[in-house]
Amino acid sequence: MRMLAFSGATIFLAIMTFACLYRAYVGPTPTDRVISINVIATKTTTIIALLALLTNEDAFVDVSLVYAMVGFIMTVCVSKYIEKGKLY
Repeated sequence: MRMLAFSGATIFLAIMTFACLYRAYVGPTPTDRVISINVIATKTTTIIALLALLTNEDAFVDVSLVYAMVGFIMTVCVSKYIEKGKLY
């Protein structure tokens, strides 16, 4: 039963990621696009963590943590670029 719930959550998050992808493509402002890309990175991190639970593979947790850090750094850099026009 637990595996079925994790599988359902993984599929639901994957489907909802496409809704965020649509917002990233259509988003009227750059801020909408940055937020939606951040949400996509967060959902992908969660999907990887759920896959780690489903497959009993501990290495996926490490991949999930690294992906979360990269997503955070990407969000900060893109936000700074949008605000100031440069990264330094």
